[in-house]
Amino acid sequence: MGERARYFTPEFMGFFRELDKNNNKPWFTANKERYEKAVQEPAVRFIKDASARLQKLSPYLVGDARPFGGSLSRIYRDMRFSPDKSPYKTHIGIHFWHAKAVGPEHMTPGLFLHLGPGESAAYSGVWHPDPPILAKIRGRMLDEPDRWKEVLRSKVRLEGESLKRPPPGIDPNHPLIQDLRRKDFVGTRSFLDTEVTDEKFFGSFIDACASMDPLNRFLAGAMGLPW
Repeated sequence: MGERARYFTPEFMGFFRELDKNNNKPWFTANKERYEKAVQEPAVRFIKDASARLQKLSPYLVGDARPFGGSLSRIYRDMRFSPDKSPYKTHIGIHFWHAKAVGPEHMTPGLFLHLGPGESAAYSGVWHPDPPILAKIRGRMLDEPDRWKEVLRSKVRLEGESLKRPPPGIDPNHPLIQDLRRKDFVGTRSFLDTEVTDEKFFGSFIDACASMDPLNRFLAGAMGLPW
């Protein structure tokens, strides 16, 4: 499998569009075999094949190709604290995490793939890092600005929240002040539904991960992690 293999067919998107209109247990139970064939099975194959390729970017990127308990997110929503009582997610998430991750995975550089109708994208970096990690990232930007400029030259699209004012102790006129104000360091690349269901999607995803690799590499270095 690989570059020219088809993983997600139009039936993948079709299943989630129908689930969005019929988000209830009777419908899902009646269509569970569709879910397994159009969503779960190709996702597990994708994780297995992508994991092998991502090792070329970093031997510390880990994917777990299991239908349950691995890189593939559960289809069932956690409704305990949500006003939305729809029982099922209308998308899937696939996570490739850092082998040396300690604590919450979203605070360690990795890759995440979100697939669903009209909302598919690959993500990299760290989201909502706690203050000590954030201080390390900003410290490396201040100490090694040229390394951060390499990230910017990769033209990764950065998303997330930023402080309204400069962080305490940082010159508001610093040339990197816009990035030093960031609270999240998340790179992203969006995909159209037709791109996801195209036989070239595997290669497109690997290319997107490669384009976001400078961000992950910088963040790992700031946090003292191998990459």
